[in-house]
Amino acid sequence: MNAFVLKHIRKIELVGVLMRISSFSVVSWLGSDSPFMFVWVCNTIDAVMLAWCSVLKKDLAYSILNVFWVIIGAIGIVRAGGFLHY
Repeated sequence: MNAFVLKHIRKIELVGVLMRISSFSVVSWLGSDSPFMFVWVCNTIDAVMLAWCSVLKKDLAYSILNVFWVIIGAIGIVRAGGFLHY
C-alpha cells in the first residue's frame, strides 16, 4: 500500500487538501446548518490521507499536524454522532 501511495503521493495530497478546503468551506457557508457528521468524516479522511503522505515523506511537522487532525476528527465524529452523552 505504501508503494501505491508513494507512486501517487502528489495526487493524494492534492485530493486531501481539496477535501479539507471543501469541508471548511461548507461550514463557513452554512454555519449551524452544516451537515457536521459529513464535515467531520470528510475532514478525518483527508487528515488520514495527508498524515500518511507526510509520514512517508518523513516530514515531522506535517505528520504531527495531520495526526492531530485525525484525533480531532475522531472526537468530532463521536460528538456529531451523538455517541457521547453528558
